[in-house]
Amino acid sequence: MAITLNNGFKMPAVGLGVWRMEGKEIRDLIINAINIGYRHFDCAADYKNEAEVGEALAGAFSTGLVKREDLFITTKASLIFNQEFSFSLWNSDHGHVVEACKDSLKKLRLDYLDLYLVHFPVATKHTGVGATASALDEDGVLEIDTTISLETTWHAMEELVSMGLVRSIGISNYDIFLTRDCLAYSKVKPAVNQIETHPYFQRDSLVKFCQKHGICVTAHTPLGGAAANSELFGSVSCLDDPVLKNLAEKYKKTVAQVVLRWGIQRNTVVIPKTSKLERLNENFQVFDFELTKEEMDLIKKVDRKHRTNQPAKFWGVDLYA
Repeated sequence: MAITLNNGFKMPAVGLGVWRMEGKEIRDLIINAINIGYRHFDCAADYKNEAEVGEALAGAFSTGLVKREDLFITTKASLIFNQEFSFSLWNSDHGHVVEACKDSLKKLRLDYLDLYLVHFPVATKHTGVGATASALDEDGVLEIDTTISLETTWHAMEELVSMGLVRSIGISNYDIFLTRDCLAYSKVKPAVNQIETHPYFQRDSLVKFCQKHGICVTAHTPLGGAAANSELFGSVSCLDDPVLKNLAEKYKKTVAQVVLRWGIQRNTVVIPKTSKLERLNENFQVFDFELTKEEMDLIKKVDRKHRTNQPAKFWGVDLYA
């Protein structure tokens, strides 16, 4: 199952997110995922594992396990890359834009990306292409560059499409107003807005706004981060919700499978993360049942407007304030 983007390319409805994965673990996981049927992988420069992903992909291609054209590979410009894109255009020099994108392509061992996203709608102090550590000031607060506009960054992203380095470009963690602005100043419309959304953080207005204007919504943290975000950010997991548990029991599915199915039926792409083979397989087995309209309406009522991913813990500033 796939969603057709506004430029005609198709994006598989279920992908594997690779945040917090490293080393041999990620190489084995990607090969196992391909064997299960995954054809969509969501990466980022900031995850610091593009080289390991690239090694796994190269192995899959060389053994004939899968062809490049069968996969949909997403990666994201880090906060620092975002500033680098903008800085380059600011100085009428797109060389750094190309350099940043090619850095990811080289690590991933690819000739092109299916989708390239601006990871966060903010420019930060530049610390060098390939560096992804967040620059903090003496008070431990993120060094935000207020001289660089998101519009400048976006036009630099558009150049990557013209050069054939990426097929689609998109945004991530943009709200309605930032998305509206991007639509107004863009020559190449954003194909995707990747946001946190799950039953406890449904963001129905943002999802509907994007879809109305031809922007596919990808749900990162589609399971609410589960135990990982509970431990890291102290957030509450929707996987313990009694309504969702009852539906899982009815369909003889896991709660995670019900949540992913809910996301798919909202016409969003879901990219759950797991390092466990059993869960990897379970997360892909979501096409053999369908929630009723009444059940979708029931899930709508459990929304808590609860964001589970809180980067302010690391940056000393709440970018969502």
